[in-house]
Amino acid sequence: MSSELPSPSTGEPARRGLAARAGGAKPLSGLEVLAVTPVGAYGGFNTSVHRVRALESLGADVHVIDSAPARSSRLARLDARVRHQLFLRGLGVAAADTSHAAVRALQAARRRAWDMIWLEKALCIGPRELGALRGSCPRARIIGFAADDMCLRHNQSRQFVEGLRDYDCFITTKPHSVAELAALGCARVLAVGNGFDPEAFRPRPLAAGDVERLGGDVGFIGTYEQGRAELMLGLARAGLRVRIWGDGWRALRARHANLRVEHRPLYFDDFSKACAAFKVNLGFLRKLNRDRTTTRSVEIPACAGFMLAERTPEHLELFEEGREAEFFASPGELLHKCRRYLADESGRRSIARRGFERCIASGYSNAARLREAFRLILAA
Repeated sequence: MSSELPSPSTGEPARRGLAARAGGAKPLSGLEVLAVTPVGAYGGFNTSVHRVRALESLGADVHVIDSAPARSSRLARLDARVRHQLFLRGLGVAAADTSHAAVRALQAARRRAWDMIWLEKALCIGPRELGALRGSCPRARIIGFAADDMCLRHNQSRQFVEGLRDYDCFITTKPHSVAELAALGCARVLAVGNGFDPEAFRPRPLAAGDVERLGGDVGFIGTYEQGRAELMLGLARAGLRVRIWGDGWRALRARHANLRVEHRPLYFDDFSKACAAFKVNLGFLRKLNRDRTTTRSVEIPACAGFMLAERTPEHLELFEEGREAEFFASPGELLHKCRRYLADESGRRSIARRGFERCIASGYSNAARLREAFRLILAA
């Protein structure tokens, strides 16, 4: 990033310049972007980090304000939880800004004439802060993003809901929420598909012992949900060996000899290697978020892993069933397809290879997803 502050430009010449850049392969080329995003979450292995890399690959010079919750006192953590619970119960209580992201963003806005301000699930930035950001950077486009369903109250905050009308555009990965976000006051909403980071999610060779260390027959990488637990317990009871990586699975501890729960997530290279080390990678949707696809929907195939996911129209648009991925719609079909493909190594490998090729050919990376969105945003 350059240490020299760009001089502000306004009016029709600036708009023409943005429109010209929007037509290129790197629509953010030359733009200074202030990104308020939780890059510190999950030990730094998270989709926020991956989207910052995508912004940079599209030409942006990105300065990051990490909005991941900071380490704080027990009292501060209790205050944040209480505030969230009161908001969930319908009270207009503001979310606690434990990372002081709002203050740090305003300080950064006063130091540089940003071209764009990227706010990723910025729950602690409301109308007052957005007004101050716009006052400091009048030419900047204020762009919101969230991979979660921001029309559901458990994903919202008072500041977020009240500030939506002040965004220039909000990008969501949930097409069904476009009209709902507009109804909440957002002037412009765009939907993009879930993407993957090609550096983090790619085929990796397995060293001796990686299958035993990370993989197995049937595997799942993700957090606990009761429906997921019941399906995998059913597979174990039917005689299949199932291994789970992720948080919150204590309810399944010692439930069945065929069910192996690791009680920790997988990060960095181990995630990609696990996708290759499992014969069958399960893809579950998060019902709490009204999911029809998830980032796992493209991350697993991007690692050249064989994916067996819940069947939805959106999944069928991403991958051809039986050729690039496999899908199920019932516990019986899940069990049948697990048994079928555990016995068909050649079929698994062919589907995994074609699924990976589809990810590349159809442009499922974060950069490809966001490139088209920014062409629309900057050309307006």
